Amino acid sequence: MIKNIKQHQQNLSPDSGISSGISSGPNAGLSLGEKVGYACGDVASNFYWRVFDVFLFIFYTDVFGLSAAAVGTMMLVTRLIDAFSDPLMGAIADRTKTKFGKFRPYLLWGIIPMIAAGVLTFTVPDVSDGNKLIWAYGTYIFMMLAYTFINVPYGALLGVVTGDSQQRTTLTSFRFIGAFSGGSLVAYMTPELVNYLGQGDEALGWQLTMLTYGLVAAVLFVITFLSTTERISPPANQKTPVMQDLKDLVQNKPWKVLFVLALIIMMTISLRGSTGTFYFKYYVERPDLIGSFAMAYMIALAIGAASTPLLTKFIDKRRLLMILMTLVAVLSVLFYFVPSDNITLMFFLQIMIGLALGPKSPLVFSMYADTADFSEWRTGRRATAMIFSAAAFAQKLGGALAGAMIGWTLASLGYIANQVQTGTSQEGIVLLMTVIPALFAAIAVPLIYFYPLDDEKLKKLQGELQARESSAQQGLALQKVTKQENPNAADEQAGAVNA
Repeated sequence: MIKNIKQHQQNLSPDSGISSGISSGPNAGLSLGEKVGYACGDVASNFYWRVFDVFLFIFYTDVFGLSAAAVGTMMLVTRLIDAFSDPLMGAIADRTKTKFGKFRPYLLWGIIPMIAAGVLTFTVPDVSDGNKLIWAYGTYIFMMLAYTFINVPYGALLGVVTGDSQQRTTLTSFRFIGAFSGGSLVAYMTPELVNYLGQGDEALGWQLTMLTYGLVAAVLFVITFLSTTERISPPANQKTPVMQDLKDLVQNKPWKVLFVLALIIMMTISLRGSTGTFYFKYYVERPDLIGSFAMAYMIALAIGAASTPLLTKFIDKRRLLMILMTLVAVLSVLFYFVPSDNITLMFFLQIMIGLALGPKSPLVFSMYADTADFSEWRTGRRATAMIFSAAAFAQKLGGALAGAMIGWTLASLGYIANQVQTGTSQEGIVLLMTVIPALFAAIAVPLIYFYPLDDEKLKKLQGELQARESSAQQGLALQKVTKQENPNAADEQAGAVNA
């Protein structure tokens, strides 16, 4: 019988989430191909997210023709949809069962909606101003829903590819190297593509640029689908009521800390990213530098992300994040004092901020995966996509609050699109680029202190999870062998195992 049990364990499928060797178990050493393949998904996502972050606000005001206040309000109101769509998408993905896994199929299913939404969002209809606003609301909501449909499962995939915390940090670093590399291309190429494809028609240029980005993103999502494997599954006997998932979420202290933290840090990032276009167009009066400035920042973010696995070998994740956000706050304040003609110093400080912010995303998303382990350890249940969907909502809400702040601030200071700005309006743009993001970065530092999962606690709870899983699989194997050898004793053996 013992021999049969061992043979059964050796034949377990990698998709069961049980370790059957270093290449397929939950703590498997990931190949370079799988890491790069997973990163391709965030390169694809950033053909959209980076456009939103850097160019969407100024597109709506300077090309589409909406007022700054209207854009700010729209960005905030539309995020209320995400308050429901992100957790709903997480619940759906957690309950998806296909031969390809729970999350990978969405990388294929979401391609066409995302391409269509991107093109429609950047289409300028020939209608009245009131109908333009309705179009903007409708297409932007469609864009956010399409992004949620593909990006929530993509993010959750991180939590089931490997169960090892350091492997997750490495994989997340690859992910954000891809994100920031793709983002740097988008930041630099977008103004050039709009001009080239539009041939003087800026609205047409944006439409064709987003179609191009959508087609490239489609290829990259297919690569991610083909190159990744889901190795971790929920407990075999797990019940899946949605309300229980939500209850587990709100009782997960590490996740709650990360939710607030992600929201605040995203406000820091989005304020600087979206205001940068206004800063160079209206304060520095060098719109030709917008692409180069954004690209230098994105390259610095990629380098910072690449350094994360090395940094976490020597510094605990929580302490490292506190150090980095302190640096971001200090550097952002220094940016305020840069004269409008000192381009070199602007680029230098922007690169330094990028290097400090680069590790933030790998750290935080790796920590989200750790909170999924914490939830399973505490409750015996696992809802990976629910955790990552709520994390995505925190990011999008942070971006929305930043957009609203930009729109309302510019409107209150008399901003008029495509005109020379007043001194008051210019000062507002500078503050939105420097001191205000610094304030949010500073608020993030004490918040990080409340995150309770340090390296020692993580190793302990992940070890206990592995022990539970091993014991459960041995019990299942024993039941199967017993049933095969003595069918009449199966029920008695099952009762003994459960006891």
